Amino acid sequence: MRRRILLAILLAVAVTTLALGIPLGYVALQQVETLTREELQTRAQQIGVVLDDDLANNREPDIADAESLVPPGGRLIVALPGRPSQSIGPDLGEDMLAESIKIVREGTVVIQVPAGPTRTRQTQVAGLVVLVVVITIAIASGVAIVTARRLAQPLGHVADRAGRLGAGDFKPDARRYGVAELDRVAEALDTSAGALAELVQRERDLVGDVSHQLRSRLTALQLRLEALQHTSDPENAADAAAALEQAERLGDVLDELLAAAREARATDAEPVDLAAALPAITGEWREPLRAKGRALRVRVHGRPLAKATTARLREAIGVLLDNAMRHGAGPVSVTVRSSDATVSIEVTDGGNGVPDELVAHIFDRGVSGVGSTGVGLALARALVESDGGRLELSVPRPATFTIFLPVPRVDDLRGVRWPAERSPR
Repeated sequence: MRRRILLAILLAVAVTTLALGIPLGYVALQQVETLTREELQTRAQQIGVVLDDDLANNREPDIADAESLVPPGGRLIVALPGRPSQSIGPDLGEDMLAESIKIVREGTVVIQVPAGPTRTRQTQVAGLVVLVVVITIAIASGVAIVTARRLAQPLGHVADRAGRLGAGDFKPDARRYGVAELDRVAEALDTSAGALAELVQRERDLVGDVSHQLRSRLTALQLRLEALQHTSDPENAADAAAALEQAERLGDVLDELLAAAREARATDAEPVDLAAALPAITGEWREPLRAKGRALRVRVHGRPLAKATTARLREAIGVLLDNAMRHGAGPVSVTVRSSDATVSIEVTDGGNGVPDELVAHIFDRGVSGVGSTGVGLALARALVESDGGRLELSVPRPATFTIFLPVPRVDDLRGVRWPAERSPR
């Protein structure tokens, strides 16, 4: 992108410079010759005046009187009717410039000068024009490089921001570029991110509420049918058993639908080696915490693999670490543990924890402690759920948030090397 912008600017500058420089150079060359000829014309007229004065006073014209008006290295030729031609100066051959005039008493005055000095001045002028063109292109190149960098970096950042938005990263980005058009695009992306985050969260809430309500009603129905199985009427008991079997099948179908919905949301998730990825994800928070006199400790037990999207996981952990830095105290710990089906990432700090009145609503949008917007935790939960995981407040005091991620299945691990198990030889 930067290269295309740079080439476009340089091409425009080169075309403009050449379109102006070539005519300017041609006019400058012609102007040098024109000035030389005008000077010769002036000298010839002055010599003509001297000769006319001699003829008017009936004196024999003497071109020696006009010798001082002949340019150095030049030649003067005077032709008068009825008199032999007179000349002063060497024969200049073909490579010369000449100007002639008619005098009043009839006759011709011709002044010649070598063409070499004029050609030299023309060469100097042409060199000066070329130098100006080169300097102009050099300055334009510098301006083009700065302009291309100033435009390419924001465009690249906007492209990355749009890519992260497509990957499910709905976190607002406060960066602006000082270019009105790009700033409007960034604001539009932030607005879209907020709208998409709310839409996704509403979808998650709806799916959760529907599944909960269906499961509750289905459980109540199953309990009722189990009670009817023990009735004294054999026919009713058989019908109740058949209905209970259908209810259980319906429960299995509901579980499969919910699992399929979770899988569909996590289509971009891939196996992530947390032992390698987590230090890079948390590394950017070490300096901000150290500036507040606090430490960041990362513990990873073994080499756990989790099914997740790295960009979403980075943003979710970033929200938790940002909350720990803003509202917590003491060292911040990030601990990874794994089991057969789940990998957990715990973020803990040594602060006062979450107030009792906020525990039940900590992930609700708009609910927050002092000095925050109430968007971060809701967004973090939406990001984690997008990968088929869940985010919970495990311990209110001290605050411990836990991200639960699924372990990849064998089908997910094609091309991924499992950590080698150590065994004695």
